[in-house]
Amino acid sequence: MRAIIGAKLLASKAAQPREKPYEINDERLTGFLLRVQPSGVRSYVVQLGRGRRVTIGKVGHLTPDQARERAEQVFGNAAHGREPLHGIDGAERLTLGEFIGGTYAPWLRAHRPTTATVSLERIEHLFGTWYGRPLASITTDLVENWKIARLNEGVKPTTAQRDIMGLSGVFTRAQRLKKITEHPIRNVEKPKIDRNPKVRYLDAAEETRLRAALEERDTQIRTERTSANEWRRARKRRPLPALPHYGDHLTPAVLLSINTGLRRGELLSLTWANVDLKGATLTVEGARAKNKQTRHVPLNAEALDVLKRWRAQNPEGERVIGITSGFKTAWAALLERAGITAFRWHDLRHHFASRLAQAGVPLNTIRELLGHGSLAMTLRYAHLAPDQKREAVARLVTT
Repeated sequence: MRAIIGAKLLASKAAQPREKPYEINDERLTGFLLRVQPSGVRSYVVQLGRGRRVTIGKVGHLTPDQARERAEQVFGNAAHGREPLHGIDGAERLTLGEFIGGTYAPWLRAHRPTTATVSLERIEHLFGTWYGRPLASITTDLVENWKIARLNEGVKPTTAQRDIMGLSGVFTRAQRLKKITEHPIRNVEKPKIDRNPKVRYLDAAEETRLRAALEERDTQIRTERTSANEWRRARKRRPLPALPHYGDHLTPAVLLSINTGLRRGELLSLTWANVDLKGATLTVEGARAKNKQTRHVPLNAEALDVLKRWRAQNPEGERVIGITSGFKTAWAALLERAGITAFRWHDLRHHFASRLAQAGVPLNTIRELLGHGSLAMTLRYAHLAPDQKREAVARLVTT
């Protein structure tokens, strides 16, 4: 949308909060934007280039004319090779919320499309009360006290650490763009974490129930599709595509996860160009991998059969699993159908690794298949390997 960003626009319905964030481009100054958040926060933003934005203030703190003048200064600074906010009064008052909404969120959606929405929602849920604070006012002490309070509430150390690292990404980006000079989370003491926690994976009975629940679900969806098409044909309407193999994406996604150990984000970003059906291999590109390293995962007979059937059923589309929102609702319903509790989607990855360890596959091979940067992460599966330690201590007993 394009309009003159002024008092008249700000008071109009066209610039009021909606269900999703949106932007209005100024007709007078190209690159000068008004960004409107569902929360009601409206910010003035300067677009300096692809992926490069600067938030210059909020509605209420600056008038539209003041914001436009500041935008012109930013453009001038960029043209002369200076920092965008050089010499601009109040630049140091850029708040956490303004930076996330105007700069970090667009960057994260561009670089982490499969996980950005969940990550941003969690950051806002945990640290939303800090959104009005200037970036420079968020200190190591503040984060340290937040961490201590969370641990005292009974939150697990691993959860507290994961939450802090989610916020750390915001400040890493802010420091890289020279919005701050000190990274407040670098010196926060990490909670003591059990590096060898109990791994949740499916036992034989649970896996049998899970597979049966998938088959029942697919049968139900196919039956409903057949019934719907009979109704449509009777009314001379075009029938919906047939479902010869699977009801939808869920069964292929679960079976691929069980047989490849892909992370959810890796699975959702996997394209057919990354799948070699003839060579029975799929490739996880470094840009989409957690440790940024490309890896090649061989496909066993079941994984290969699933991919061939799914491709035949869905010949169109670039992505293997053509969704971006995850499996939360369908996954919860599937677990309930199968009678399985306390099992996350990520535990499918643990199930893959655990079965390999139980089969005697060397830990370093498991590490390579999982894409772990070091063996330390893979050691959590060591206790599932054939019990050499038990055999070792048994030798101490003399007959």
